[in-house]
Amino acid sequence: MKEPAEPVEKAKRLNQYLAHAGIDSRRHCEILIQRGKVKIGGVVVRDLSARVRPGEVVTVDGQDLNSEQHVYWLLNKPQGYLCTNHDPARRPLAKDLLPHVSERIFTVGRLDEDSEGLLLLTNDGEFAQKLMHPKFGVEKTYHAQVAGLPKNEDMQQLVKGIWSSEGKLKAKKVRILKRQGESSWLEITLCEGKNREIRRMLAKLGHKVIRLKRVSIGSIRLDRLPKGKARKLKSWELSSLIKIADQAIVQE
Repeated sequence: MKEPAEPVEKAKRLNQYLAHAGIDSRRHCEILIQRGKVKIGGVVVRDLSARVRPGEVVTVDGQDLNSEQHVYWLLNKPQGYLCTNHDPARRPLAKDLLPHVSERIFTVGRLDEDSEGLLLLTNDGEFAQKLMHPKFGVEKTYHAQVAGLPKNEDMQQLVKGIWSSEGKLKAKKVRILKRQGESSWLEITLCEGKNREIRRMLAKLGHKVIRLKRVSIGSIRLDRLPKGKARKLKSWELSSLIKIADQAIVQE
């Protein structure tokens, strides 16, 4: 009886490969390709339909995307910073808070401009892609200050789910942390993290989000890291995230 063949890694579209490597959005990567900034195996490629096969060397402006040692950072992102590597309006970027890091890092997932808290940055594209994929259910916990005093029915509805144009939005766990005047602090745990999911769910229930802070991803916690500061992941934290990524690869 033949042993099952090992899965063959598929070739990726070049713009997808560059985006996963953290170069920029797919659209901006297409512009780089058209301008002749990208090479595969030492040859300039301007064809947007080009694909990258496993083992091929890809360079952007002469920089080998596979030559850097992988690094992993944890940042306490303040409000007012964008989770992208390129902004035409030249607004502040989260990665600008790590000027001492020489590697070409990018954010793992996003916190919107008005949100703050725990943000991971790395130059390991495949690793980041696995952690960001919603089907693997990595828990992310947030503390949200909301206007008003949510009722028990509101809390239950957040867990049951709220329908939107993108489908059902739902939290895995919700609890009230404290009341503060005419507002409340909630702890909300998500397994997906769609665009502005918490803000949209609470708005549907009539509670505007005043402040939103991510405090953990999986077992990785923000703790007392000062706002705007970053640190390297500890060895056990990195091992925990790598385990999640490895499980994701097995499940694909």
